[in-house]
Amino acid sequence: MSPTELHLDEGRLAALAWGEPEAPTWLALHGWLDNAASFSRLAPLLVETLGIRIVALDFAGHGHSRRHPPGVDYAIWDYCHDVLDAMASLKLESAPLLSHSMGAGVACLLAAALPERVERLMLIDGLGTLSTPGRDTALQLRKGLLSHRRRSSPSPRYADIESAVAARVAGGVTPIDTETAWPLVERNLERLDDGHVRLRTDGRLMRPSLVRFCPEQVEGLIAAIQAPTLLIEGEKGILGERASARQARATLAGLERRVLPGGHHLHLEREALAEVAVSIAQWWQMAACMRVEQ
Repeated sequence: MSPTELHLDEGRLAALAWGEPEAPTWLALHGWLDNAASFSRLAPLLVETLGIRIVALDFAGHGHSRRHPPGVDYAIWDYCHDVLDAMASLKLESAPLLSHSMGAGVACLLAAALPERVERLMLIDGLGTLSTPGRDTALQLRKGLLSHRRRSSPSPRYADIESAVAARVAGGVTPIDTETAWPLVERNLERLDDGHVRLRTDGRLMRPSLVRFCPEQVEGLIAAIQAPTLLIEGEKGILGERASARQARATLAGLERRVLPGGHHLHLEREALAEVAVSIAQWWQMAACMRVEQ
């Protein structure tokens, strides 16, 4: 199933869509430095099983979406506007959110602040968002200010897509193999006149945040979430039994958690993909049956 390219919010945001336009629409939100192709293997399975439409966004500065203007930061709460602007373009008052990693953090913020806009949450290896203890606020601000004052480096150039994928595999923040990384890198490349390729990602995304929520704020946001939530974690993912992850799971009422074989990008991994799709579909169908019985 090939996706349709969409341009939303007067062309500011790019997206990929699977499924019929008249079908019930889910929005899919990708992780940091990824793009809409994060859902290129999972979305077709869910669309076929559930008869839905999935619209996966490229967040600002990622993939084919526009970068922020000079002097404008990329704070995680700013991505909530990307979701709301996409919903306005698609004429959606509310929608289920399928999200991964940083995208799961954005989904949690939106569900906490505007519960009427989020019908259900499906989080893949992400819950809540990064935080900084209050006592370290000055240090975080220092790192952010110094980094923001430096001139941005040009986007990396590579001889071909194979070289770009190899760089992502070698330098990724979380482990990823070539086959899993391929669709993410492929969507993130532009071809240059000399035959080389260059990353589209805005280099400013690599800068430390000026300010982060403190742990107490993140806990308060998670506690405010009202939407029924499914959390799918990879056995080799980033959450596991870390203290912050345990606290976040305990804070979110009505959370259903499933731990599946796989890594951080298990929704893109060939070996894990089918089980991720089945878990989401079963959870969704069970919820639908419960609504009918009520």
